[in-house]
Amino acid sequence: MLPEAVHPHHHPALAHHFDDLGQQQEAATLGMWVFLVTEVLFFGGLFLVYSVYRIWYHDAFVAASHELDITLGTINTAVLITSSLTMALAVHAAQLGQRRLLMIFLVATMILGTVFLGIKAVEYYDKFVHHHIPGRTFAFEPRAQARHAQIFFSLYFAMTGLHALHMIIGLGIMSVMLWLSWRGAISAEYYIPIEISGLYWHFVDIVWIFLFPLLYLIGRHA
Repeated sequence: MLPEAVHPHHHPALAHHFDDLGQQQEAATLGMWVFLVTEVLFFGGLFLVYSVYRIWYHDAFVAASHELDITLGTINTAVLITSSLTMALAVHAAQLGQRRLLMIFLVATMILGTVFLGIKAVEYYDKFVHHHIPGRTFAFEPRAQARHAQIFFSLYFAMTGLHALHMIIGLGIMSVMLWLSWRGAISAEYYIPIEISGLYWHFVDIVWIFLFPLLYLIGRHA
């Protein structure tokens, strides 16, 4: 019996070691969730370190957090929440086989992600101008809190920098998804790449939802 007879409706995107697209989708989704769990552990360690240092050096961390631009942080939060919406709409369009809408929502998601990175670059530049980059040129008032404030900014750049790196990777992934959509490789029958890419994008957005209050809001009233 010929292989074509065994799988008369074999989809070109179906890998040889799967019985059907449903099984392939379940495996891909499980793989992405396992990867995201490792990312949760990674960022969770940073959150734990930040929390411990904030307890130890509360006053310095509160003073340092006041140097962050809460307006830009709030705008970026709104931008990412909106990008999660456009990503969800992209997945929905893919499931319905609406290629044009899928591409529109993917482009919108990428634009919002780029806006986020642009605003973050403005924040970084402001820290450079005010000598809040950890190192020899670091300056902070009051000077008595400068040493511990430098720990705050070290964690700030580590956490937001890694998050920005994930955003850049996400934009790369979205570019590939846009290319696949343009080629017509994504359909109502096969939308696995869009769905698991959406999971990654939502995870990156959720990380920022935790970073924003942790860095910008806690202790703001002090």
